[in-house]
Amino acid sequence: MTGWRLLLTRPADESAALARVLADAGVFSSSLPLLDIEPIPASDTMREVIQNLERYCAVIVVSKPAARIAVDLLNQYWPQPPAPKWFSVGAATAQILEDNGLDVSFPVDGDDSEALLELVSLREAVVRPDPRVLIMRGEGGRELLAERLRELGASVEYLELYRRGLPRYPSATLPDRIKAEHLNGLVVSSGQGFEHLHRLAGDAWPSMARLPLFVPSPRVAELARAAGAKTVVDCRGASAAALLAALREHPVPVF
Repeated sequence: MTGWRLLLTRPADESAALARVLADAGVFSSSLPLLDIEPIPASDTMREVIQNLERYCAVIVVSKPAARIAVDLLNQYWPQPPAPKWFSVGAATAQILEDNGLDVSFPVDGDDSEALLELVSLREAVVRPDPRVLIMRGEGGRELLAERLRELGASVEYLELYRRGLPRYPSATLPDRIKAEHLNGLVVSSGQGFEHLHRLAGDAWPSMARLPLFVPSPRVAELARAAGAKTVVDCRGASAAALLAALREHPVPVF
């Protein structure tokens, strides 16, 4: 895999962790974070929800930033981990929660809402009278998870813990980085990450669209193909292990 030279676009701390794993596998990477994470200040409503988690039959944490902020709040208000069944969209998010004493269920064959909805334990958790589900996430986002859970009879509430933004870069930063470092692959970890990549590329997108693009799920792959990406590789997960497996299976491009 030593021929790969990848652009990483996750938030800075996540890109740094991924870069270390890639380097150990002989993969060069360059980081250009395309998501800024800004925690939402704790409000009385947020504190009230955290203090009353036991009223929910399931708590779903959809991302690593949500997990980190949730853990900080839990540590303030819960001397022992609270009782609801905990779920996460992916293994990396689950690990953050498990490291803080929570028992978390998550899909092993995908890092998206669709995979989570197939989880038998989630469906079992909402089979009860008047089930209430809490989704911890960033501001805005997909409604699929809530819609499907409501179809199963659950009452769904959101606890929005952070906002996402696109860092400010000079207009040619992205294509200049790709050219200067001879990068031959792009990595995004979410639909919004791809949207920011596409926006920042600007007029250079047609040439960038020829580079292999590694994405975490079928939904993000569909977004990328619809925007004109020519070679989209669905890693079926956002973990470093999923990316490395995809790199092993995909030939290094020759330009």
